[in-house]
Amino acid sequence: MKKRSELKIRLTSGLIALMKGLSWLPLPWLRALGTALGELLWWVARSRRHIVLTNLRHCMPELDEARRRRLARAHLHCFGRSVLDRAWLWHAPPAVLAQRLRWVGPTEALQAPGPMILLAPHFAGLDAGGTAVARDVRGPVSFIFSRQSNPAIDQWVQQGRERFGNVRPCYRHEGMRQILAGLRRGEPLHLSPDMDLGAQDSVFVPFFGVPAATAPSLSRMARVGHARVVPVVTRMTDAGYEVQVHPAWADFPSEDPVADTLRMNQAIEGWIRQMPEQYHWVHRRFKSRPPGAPSIY
Repeated sequence: MKKRSELKIRLTSGLIALMKGLSWLPLPWLRALGTALGELLWWVARSRRHIVLTNLRHCMPELDEARRRRLARAHLHCFGRSVLDRAWLWHAPPAVLAQRLRWVGPTEALQAPGPMILLAPHFAGLDAGGTAVARDVRGPVSFIFSRQSNPAIDQWVQQGRERFGNVRPCYRHEGMRQILAGLRRGEPLHLSPDMDLGAQDSVFVPFFGVPAATAPSLSRMARVGHARVVPVVTRMTDAGYEVQVHPAWADFPSEDPVADTLRMNQAIEGWIRQMPEQYHWVHRRFKSRPPGAPSIY
C-alpha cells in the first residue's frame, strides 16, 4: 500500500513537471501533441468513444455513421489539445497568454455595474475562457469547481486556475449560500450549468430534442441575485482561443425557471452548431433519465 502511494506521488509529480515543460513549446507543436493524444484516446478509451458516439447519435441524428465517427474523432482531437493547452494557460508567462487569448464581441457588457452571471458552456476552451475572465474581469470572480480525487492534482489545478489572484473558488459540496452572497455583493459569477448533475434538483428539458436533466441554477441565481446574464463562449483557434462575449440576455429570468432553462439549452445548441467538434461530448449528458426511460448508454 505504501509503495503504491509513493508511486502515485511520483507519477503525479512527473505529470506536473511534464506540463510545466510543455508550456515552453511553440503552440503548433503542442497542438500536434494534443491531436496525437486525442487520436490515442480514440483507439484506447473505448468507453469514452462510446459516450461521444452515443451523444452524437441522439443529438445529431441527421448525420450518417461515417460523418458521426469523423466528428467524434475530431472532438477527441480537440479534447486532447485542450488538455495540453493547460500547460501554457497555467504555467507560461503572462505575455504568452496575452498573445493567445483574444476577446471578441461586446466586451462592454462585462463592465456594466451590478451583479452579473457569466454563462460559460462546456466547450473545449472552458478553462481558457475562465483564465481570460480571471485575468481581465473586475473581481473577485466566483467560480464553481469540483474537487479532484487526487489531492496533489487538485492543488495543481487550483493553483493554475487561481494564478491571477482574481478567483473566488466555490465548491459544489459547499452549497449555494456563499455563491449567492457573492452575487449580492456585486461579484461576477462564472457559471457552467450545462452538465447532468443528477435528477435531484434538476428539471428535464429538451437538449437537441432529448430530455436532459438540467439544473435550473441560471434562472434561480439570476432571480435571487438580481443579476444580468452575459454568455461567454470560448472557441479554440489555431492562434489560441477567442473568448466571445454575447449581449446580456433581455427578459431573463422570467417567471418560469423551466422555460428559462429550456432557453439556455436552446442557446447552447445554437453555439454547438457553430463548432460541434468543440463541445464536451465525452460527458454523459443524458445519464439521468425520466422515470421509466431506459439508459441510452
